[in-house]
This record gives sequence, structure tokens and C-alpha cells, in this order.
Amino acid sequence: MMSGQVLTPRQKAAVIVRLLLAEDDQLSLEGLPLEAQGALAHEMASMGMIDRGIRDAVVGEFCDALEAVGLTFPGDLDGTLAMLGGRISRDASDRLRRNAVLSGRSDPWERIGTLPVPQIRQLAETEAIEVAAVMFAHLPVARAAEAFGQLPPDRARQIAYAMSLTGNIEAGALTRIGRALAQAAESLPQPVLDGGPVEKVGAILNFAPALTRDTVLDGLDQDDHIFAQGVRRAIFTWANIPLRIDIRDIPRIARAVDQPVLVKAMAGAKGANAATTSFILGALSSRMADNLREEIAGAGRVSAADCEAAMAQVVTAIRAMEATGDLFLIAGEASGEDAGIEIQSAG
Repeated sequence: MMSGQVLTPRQKAAVIVRLLLAEDDQLSLEGLPLEAQGALAHEMASMGMIDRGIRDAVVGEFCDALEAVGLTFPGDLDGTLAMLGGRISRDASDRLRRNAVLSGRSDPWERIGTLPVPQIRQLAETEAIEVAAVMFAHLPVARAAEAFGQLPPDRARQIAYAMSLTGNIEAGALTRIGRALAQAAESLPQPVLDGGPVEKVGAILNFAPALTRDTVLDGLDQDDHIFAQGVRRAIFTWANIPLRIDIRDIPRIARAVDQPVLVKAMAGAKGANAATTSFILGALSSRMADNLREEIAGAGRVSAADCEAAMAQVVTAIRAMEATGDLFLIAGEASGEDAGIEIQSAG
């Protein structure tokens, strides 16, 4: 037992983290630098039991330090833009991110990971095979899979083979390749309209009433089946969450949505939508899931309109996280059958 000795700053940090983990098993330390994560883990591994007096003293010191803080700033561009949210234009935000990457003040791979799939496909077709292989090896799997599936078969085969040779690339070379790809992406033609017709129609139908969405999709199937399939893949609704969201992202989504909204959506979910409620609850810690179940039970009957509005708010939050690169949707099935699940009446 550690008793009567003065703890180092790292040991004090380990005590605070240990207490926080006991209160919230979903606590994430991913935002810390890798060196800090390693140092913290090493310190926690070397510590044994501490007595209550030391624990209370560390907590008191920590609280005093928090109270002395006036303001804090993120310290980097990505954090600053996330803090500003929608208070500056998307064009200004994109320009700042591009300038940071091209000037070497930001990780180019973070920028590349948020490129639209059509731009990733263009880069894969125009850059050298080896460069494209490095790009696919460092893209999020869902984004890489979607772009890879749009490549000509021969090109895809060459890139897949080249990926087997990229395992030992040095960090400096990786950064240079990323910066070159980011510069190449800036030279690609930029569409005048944000998104193609498939994406536009899909985005509009995301927030259309269920009856309207069903009617439009049925009509599109008769007019242009291929276009209709693309629209179905572009649509993302509450019912698509188990199909297109990584279960590990659910806790972050739950924190990003106001809890009363999430409760209302889950309380009113019926039919095909009930599977999403089970999926969300199963992805959360047992304590958080039990709390939500209690609130759902106490919510009473939720009208179809209120339920659909709440589901739309959850979808909007997910889309916002996707737009900023905080999560990536799993690519929809090519057949469009699974991606075409619609919101059923919540009444």
C-alpha cells in the first residue's frame, strides 16, 4: 500500500483516471498524445493500493486546479474547428484545413480520410499504384472499401497486391506521400454542386416522411431501377443504424445526442425500428443501458410524429459526425436491399 509518500504528477494523474474509469467505463483517452497514453498506462501498471487519505488529497488538489482554470483552448486547428462547429462557413473551414495540411502544420492523412469517395477513387486511378496502395492501407476500412469497390477490376487487383508490399514504410515517407496526395486532391475538379444527384436525392429522402419516401422510391424503381438502387444506398435512416454503424461508435453517438431525444426515439420505435433500439442498448455500458431502459419505460406512449422527429435528430447528429470525420458509415450492400429499410410508423 502506498501510504504517507508524495506522489509524482504522473501518479496523481493515474489516480484521477482510475477514479474516472470507476465512474464511467466508456471514458476515452484517445485524444491524448500517444506518448502520454503510454506513460499513463505504464504508471497505472506500476502502482498498487493507495490509502483513502492520499486519494482524497489528490482529488482535492485536482479540483483546486480545475477551479483555477479560466479558459482553455483546443491547441490545434481540428479542435478549434470542432469547437466553432457551424459558426463559420463550410468553405472557410475547408480552406483552413487545406492550408494546414499543405503547410505541414496538420496530419495530411486526417484530411485524406475525410475526402469524398469519388475523389478517393480518382486519386486511386490517377496516382502510381504504390501510392494508391499506401492510401488504401491508411484509409478507414469502410471508406476504403466503398472507394475500392468502384475501381476497375484490374486496377483494384494491382493495388491489392501492392498493399502487401507497403508494411515497412517509414514515418517520414508516409507523411510525404500523404502531403502529395492531399495536394493532388486539391487539383481535382471540384463540383459546382455539393454532391451528385444520387446523394442529393438520398439526403432529401432521409428527412422526408416515411410515406413520401416509400412512394418516391417505388416510383424511381419503375422509372430508373439503377438510379433507385443508388438512392437506396445513399439513404441513411434510424433503421439503418445496425447495418451501417460500427458498434464501437454507438457510445460516442449517444453522448452527442440529447438524452431526451434518444429516449423518445427508442421509446417510440416499433416494427423494424425496434432492432435499432436493441442494437444501441447492447452497445452501451450496462449502467447506461439500464438508465435508458428506465427512462424509456417511463416515457409512456410516444406519438408517431414525435418519434420520427426524434429519429431524424439522431440521424442528423450521425451525419454531422460523419461530415467532420468523427465516424464513417459502413458501405451499404450493392443490392440496395438492406440499405433500403425504411422507417415504419412509430404509432
